[in-house]
Amino acid sequence: MKSLTRWVLVSAFHSGDGTRFKVVVQHLELLGETRTSDGTDMKLMRRSNEYIILANGKTLMSSRMHGSEEALATFGCRRARTLDQSCVLVGGLGMGFTLRATLDLLPRTAVVVVAELVPAVVDWNRGPLGPLAGHPMKDKRVRVDINDVSVILHASTDRFDAVLLDVDNGPAGFATAGNDRLYGDRGLAAGFTALKPGGVLAVWSAREDRRFEQRLRYVGFAVEVERVRGRLKKGGPHHTIFLGYKP
Repeated sequence: MKSLTRWVLVSAFHSGDGTRFKVVVQHLELLGETRTSDGTDMKLMRRSNEYIILANGKTLMSSRMHGSEEALATFGCRRARTLDQSCVLVGGLGMGFTLRATLDLLPRTAVVVVAELVPAVVDWNRGPLGPLAGHPMKDKRVRVDINDVSVILHASTDRFDAVLLDVDNGPAGFATAGNDRLYGDRGLAAGFTALKPGGVLAVWSAREDRRFEQRLRYVGFAVEVERVRGRLKKGGPHHTIFLGYKP
């Protein structure tokens, strides 16, 4: 493990003999790093009590803001939580917050399949990230599939009561160009087929996307759109959750 200084916070105060500057240096610790199959460099960093995952040097997610990921599970599992033996697919493990919220909503008889393309992300959630969301990977209802979520969707028919997608930054690909295939017509059609009648496809997005709404409707979904704050009642940027209901 090595310590990297990346950010410096500078605050100034004035006194009678001029301006003085107080410099506060915040250190970033490198906890893990990996390279994905498409060449994306991913790093797990810690800054004080905050955990950050970087993709090619850009912040992909932070442990300081996860309210909208939890809302993804809340909206997506409204029906699944009422079923005795529900089966839910979580696409994209992240820091485990969506998975934790999903497990908290579902009955003990449920099965939650987690599709995560990057093995290191699974390892990080079993290691340093585990305590953040109360070690959801240890729950016996969880089945981990280290695979592209689109592969699972294309191989499934009437399998899931809910599919929760928190892959990349939503329909507009961010870290992996191949994510665009997941949110295109063929990917959405596969999601429609993978759902049981009455099932729901819930998609987290960093922004609104009218064209994506149209694509959802084109493949047969009834669509609702929810706008939530990154920290829910505590504020943060607005995020979008698309909900596609299969008749």
